[in-house]
This record gives sequence, C-alpha cells and structure tokens, in this order.
Amino acid sequence: MSPMRIIILLMALAAAGGAAFLVIQLSKPQVVTETVTKEQLLIQQQEVSEVDVLTVTRDFAVGETIKAEDLTWSPWPKSNVVEGFYIETTVPASIETLTGAVVKTALYKGEPLLPQKIVMKGEQGLLSAMMDPEMRAVSVEISAESASGGFVLPNDRVDLILTYEQKAQPERGIFERTMATTIIKNVRVLAIDQNFAETEEGEVARLGSTATLEVSPSEAELLAMAQRLGEVSLSLRPLDQFVSGTSRDSRTDLLESDGSSSGSGITIIRNGQPAPAGVGGN
Repeated sequence: MSPMRIIILLMALAAAGGAAFLVIQLSKPQVVTETVTKEQLLIQQQEVSEVDVLTVTRDFAVGETIKAEDLTWSPWPKSNVVEGFYIETTVPASIETLTGAVVKTALYKGEPLLPQKIVMKGEQGLLSAMMDPEMRAVSVEISAESASGGFVLPNDRVDLILTYEQKAQPERGIFERTMATTIIKNVRVLAIDQNFAETEEGEVARLGSTATLEVSPSEAELLAMAQRLGEVSLSLRPLDQFVSGTSRDSRTDLLESDGSSSGSGITIIRNGQPAPAGVGGN
C-alpha cells in the first residue's frame, strides 16, 4: 500500500473518531451551574412561623349555637395573630369550653374566633349583648299578615305601621274610617319568638307570634301606646335600604300630642283625663 493511501486512511479514521466523540458529548445532559448568593440561600431556607388558632368550619348567622364540630385548629401566621385569638398552645381546651356559646355577630367559614363575637353559656342574655347600650328591646304581637308572611327574620330592618279605627267627630268634620300611618322607620329586628336564626332544616320563613325590636326609650313608649291604639304591622325593608344608626324619623311627637292637631278621633287617657291623639296628622 502506498504511503499516500495510508495517510488518507488515517485521516478518515481520525475524522470518524472526532465525530463519534462529538455525538457522545452532545448526548450527555447539560449541567447549568448557577451562583447562589448567601442572601438568596437564607431566603430559601427561612420558614414562616405559624401557630394553631381556633377557626369556624362553616358560616354562622347571628344567634346560632356553636357545636364542637363547628370548630377546628388551623395554622395561622404568627405575625398575623390578633389579640383575643384562641391559640392551641395557650388554651388547648377551647373547643370544649366554647361548645354551646351563641354567635353575637355573623361569622364566616375559616374565620378565627374572637371573644367579642360570641356570648358564653351563663353570661348575660344574648339580646342584651346584641343591643346598643342606648337602645331598648320591645316585643310586639305579629301574624303572617302583619309580618310580611313570616319572612321577617332576626337582624332584618322594618318600618312599623300603625293601623287603627278613627272615631267619628262630626263637629270637626271627621268621619269614622280605618287609618294607617308609619310611626317608626328602619327598626332592627332582634328576635322572632326568641328564635335567633334559621332552623337546622333550613327553613327561611318563620311564622311567629311575637317580634322583639330594638328601639330608643322614647320609641319604646310610642310603640307601647300604638299597640293600645290599634294593630302594629312590620313592613320589611329591602337590603339596600338598611340604614345603620337610630335616625328613623319616628313619630315620637305623638307622645306629646295635646289634641290641637287635626285629630284622629282616638282618645288616650293621660293622668285620668281623656286626650285625643294626633296620629292622623301625616
């Protein structure tokens, strides 16, 4: 074999070996080396400190009773713990202690429980705990016809309408007829027959015979007088017309009536003397 052929054969072998080496290198998985700073490493390794706090497992309406299965311990960031949270390491028997408590304000699933939102067994009554310190609770008799067909529920807002029979007073041009007037607006319903929430069967309409309402002291007097004069009906207000506070345009002026207004023909006995009530003024 001539020297030239030997040289060509060696070059071909070298080229084949180089190609094989290149294929082997390309088939290997590539390793990317990333430089990680010390600060990045500390952030990755840092753990969020958590504690177990007591939360509710379902939504609660005002007045519902808490059961043991309604409570659970849930992890909570330690930095976000609010004063009053029930923490397992601090009060481990909270579930047993709080079973039977009554909800004072609405609660929502997953929300941590706070003492301000519940009334414990043996503490003050639920109604007094729910009320504004300046307000009073007054009960009125109701029926399906006078309470929006039974769809008035606790925490709703209603207008109170007095319906009464106007007595005839011919000398004043007043004839006997049935009259109606709104005496208090935007009144909060505290309870219906002492039932503060929907039943476990999920009933929405509750037909009761007594509604307990939150009113001011002067409105309590007005309501007591109105129940003697005639029938008080509850007119349910739409949700978008719920107004907080006590500005309700109540007809407390009727308590001071001296009979000088265009009369209603209704007579109220004050201090043993008859005095016409000006209920029909508006």
